[in-house]
Amino acid sequence: MSARLIMKLRVAEARFITDDTLLLRLVHPSRPQLPAWTAGAHVDLVLPDGKVRQYSLCGDPAERGSYTIAVKREEAGRGGSAWIQESLVEGALAHVSAPRNNFALAETASHHLLVAGGIGVTPILAMARSLAAAGASFRVHYCARSAPTAPLLEELRDICGERLSCWFSEDGRRFTAAAIEAPRDEEHLYACGPLGLIDDLTAHALSLGWSPEQIHAEKFQALRDEDFIPEDFEVELSSTGQRLHVPASSTLLAVLQAHGVPMRTSCETGICGSCICDYSAGDVIHRDAVLQLAERSHRVVPCVSRARGTLTLAL
Repeated sequence: MSARLIMKLRVAEARFITDDTLLLRLVHPSRPQLPAWTAGAHVDLVLPDGKVRQYSLCGDPAERGSYTIAVKREEAGRGGSAWIQESLVEGALAHVSAPRNNFALAETASHHLLVAGGIGVTPILAMARSLAAAGASFRVHYCARSAPTAPLLEELRDICGERLSCWFSEDGRRFTAAAIEAPRDEEHLYACGPLGLIDDLTAHALSLGWSPEQIHAEKFQALRDEDFIPEDFEVELSSTGQRLHVPASSTLLAVLQAHGVPMRTSCETGICGSCICDYSAGDVIHRDAVLQLAERSHRVVPCVSRARGTLTLAL
């Protein structure tokens, strides 16, 4: 784990909002306020075995007394969601990090187009809440199997009103990327949900003339490619000129740590963004699920990403 602040928070509320999604409201046992956060931020939840899971905050950023997350039970997952739903009852204590935001709203945008798929609604809800409070121009597309299975639907309806479009596949309304049109000036697109949804949406938006700087996405899964074969590469540290060899059997992060380079770590699966660092030259093989398109030309996630030839890190 990194030196990131980890707090012991108490579960003040635990209730199911759909058959498989648990809403948790977390408070500090003795302090009235928690560290501030902005819409799009997530927290790390540290499990008893030391493993880490990331959950987007879906409450009100203006409310500093608690953090709210929603945890969907993933039957085919790694067991984290099952443990959380079974163990984090009201009164239980949870180890939670201070918030980090890799999915922030663009301050200069004239209009915000938000797309949520299933449990991907969590950061989108916080974004809609902040935009509505600021009187900003925005619209939300929410796609799910059905209204009863759509987490936080009523909250989103209350906030958005006519600015919300719902796409429920069981009702014959399935969202497709074709619902997105060419961008207006200074319009920004945000998407959170399954990998397929985000990949299709991103490709379609780029084909319509959206720039990488206008597209923001957050995925809940790291890239999985069973056919990917890692190869050796070299890394150079620009601050010292030191050159290190990264064998196919190791990660860039592990090599940096083994040579005394201080690195913050958390999930080590390319999701949380703790270990992101800059690079100034090299051909990077991006395998993370956290960097925005516009960041990939100069930033790398060393826990999962690799390079061809020599990579020069700005460390």
